[in-house]
Amino acid sequence: MDRKNFALDKTNFILLAVGMTIIIVGFLLMTGAGSTEGTFEPDIFSVRRIKIAPLVCLFGFIFMIYGILRKPKA
Repeated sequence: MDRKNFALDKTNFILLAVGMTIIIVGFLLMTGAGSTEGTFEPDIFSVRRIKIAPLVCLFGFIFMIYGILRKPKA
């Protein structure tokens, strides 16, 4: 099979895998204990969960878009 027929090359798939890993890390940063009816958990408003984790996810999505749009070397 000729490799020129594929839309993505090995580097594109590596970039997609790295982007997916970054997104998963961002979602893991968002996790934590939540509030219940009986108790209030102030950690839901932490900087890590409100600002850092969404930015990490956004960077991962941008990285994946780049991985898809990158032209393979001919």
